[in-house]
Amino acid sequence: MRTIYERRELLRGRFRQWRPCTLDQWLEICAAEYADRDFVVTERLTYSYREVADESRRLAQGLLDLGVRPGDRVGMLMANYAEFVPLKFAIARVGAVAIPFNYLYRRDELGYVLEQSGCSVLVTMDAFAGLDYQAMLDEIAPGWLEGNARGPETLRHVAVFDAGGTRRPGAPTFEALRGTDVPSGDPRLGVARPDDVADMLYTSGSTGSPKGVLVSHDAVLRTAYASALTRAYEDERRILFSLPCYHMFGYVEGLLSAMYVGGAVIMQTTFSADGYFVAIGRHRATDMLCVPTMAVAMVESPQRHLADLSTLSAILCGSAPAPVWLWEKVERDFGVSEIVTGYGMTECGGAMTLTLPEDDLVLTSTTVGRVKMAGSAGAEGSDLLCLYSTVDPSSGRALAAGEAGELVSRGPTMMLGYHGKPDETAATLRPDGVYSGDLGRVRPDGYLELTGRSKEVYKSGGELVMPKEVEEVIASHDAVSQVFAIGLVDERWGEIGCAVVVRVPGSELGEAEVIEHCRQRLARFKVPKRVVFLDGTDLPTTPTGKVQKFRLVELVATIPQGAPA
Repeated sequence: MRTIYERRELLRGRFRQWRPCTLDQWLEICAAEYADRDFVVTERLTYSYREVADESRRLAQGLLDLGVRPGDRVGMLMANYAEFVPLKFAIARVGAVAIPFNYLYRRDELGYVLEQSGCSVLVTMDAFAGLDYQAMLDEIAPGWLEGNARGPETLRHVAVFDAGGTRRPGAPTFEALRGTDVPSGDPRLGVARPDDVADMLYTSGSTGSPKGVLVSHDAVLRTAYASALTRAYEDERRILFSLPCYHMFGYVEGLLSAMYVGGAVIMQTTFSADGYFVAIGRHRATDMLCVPTMAVAMVESPQRHLADLSTLSAILCGSAPAPVWLWEKVERDFGVSEIVTGYGMTECGGAMTLTLPEDDLVLTSTTVGRVKMAGSAGAEGSDLLCLYSTVDPSSGRALAAGEAGELVSRGPTMMLGYHGKPDETAATLRPDGVYSGDLGRVRPDGYLELTGRSKEVYKSGGELVMPKEVEEVIASHDAVSQVFAIGLVDERWGEIGCAVVVRVPGSELGEAEVIEHCRQRLARFKVPKRVVFLDGTDLPTTPTGKVQKFRLVELVATIPQGAPA
């Protein structure tokens, strides 16, 4: 068995020179080299590399038959089903832009991103996790069933994937997307260039509505290779994850990174600790992706001592900090020797930093790792994927090395911009790099420490949440006078959403009613896990009366859970 260092050098040696390519070109390279190896594994279906390539060609022909052309946007409202993968590469083949939408969106959220993205073709599940997407489309785009949608101006075709719901009679099917004739050498295929937009990935900001981050083919492939190199993948690594591919986490750290060693992804549509345990044993997973709450569920599961974890050797856990005791327990109970964490953002191309598999576990709790090794795929003149610096968050003044401030990164994987949002693009993507909105510092040893956020966004279940969006929903309740959404540190969840509410005088509004009000109108990750009621006079404010959210966080942290409202 090769050591971490030997594995890393083998990967570095295979890519002595970086040759930019598109996603579909990269699939063809892998299919030629690893034709019969497993690529996508689910409980229902397994695809080899050759089968993914063949199916993506059929789907590409079907997209062409619908009139999809280079630069068109194709929406994917799909969980981690095996079919997601060939469809993703098919979109790249025709030079279109893939938009993997968050399938937890409710009607208004989905309506906004469909309109804002300029989506022309949508592939949607019939239903998932209690959400009926066909019913949403009835209101968002009346006439969609007959191919005459009257809603988002650009939407001209919808195909429905059977996810176990009830597909409407007469609804265009996913299966019908497959082209019957796939001529070789069709000049309409393979037209994209490596620096063209491959994906529009919606992410949350501190204010306003979700933003569609535009990233190139080359950017996501560089980030994926850097993950394989930094984590020192062995040949045929098998990565288990349930994290959705509308996120860079599942998409880049799972799907794309596995391809650099002819590996497989074991995809699940939902997470359960027992489901992970079964999949590790059944499909011989060697690696898994998770967030801290998932790891906690696994170490607390009574099934952990009964599971066959003999193949599992590596774990990547991201999105929120976790205490060192958790990793010590994972290492002891699961026999895992390579535990890493990381940090990044969609605007940078995904995870930019990772701890190393050979690092001491203390680093996984006290830092978010160091910039990924990238070899020939790195920033110009560097072995690293990007370069970090800090600036004063108020003035933008560059700070000395090691000083804490707002983190700024630059490198070859940075976004091309936010779709249709020039002002937001200019504020984030500047001549000296991407301004993250996160506060931290780069230590002398190269490891990053995060100290906070200059923006008000917070994470819930690994998803970014915009406080303004939550506040607007809660403020629509007749019994609410004022509301402030904040993120609170939580030992189990890493970070949770909390709504601080000032009631209308005389109201007896309670926590359960606020949460139910949110559940009816927001994706579940945006629903606050806690509601705290305060009098207006208790709110910490500036001399001009503006509520200071950082002080509000400090105040709420002192209030015991379940304290009388």
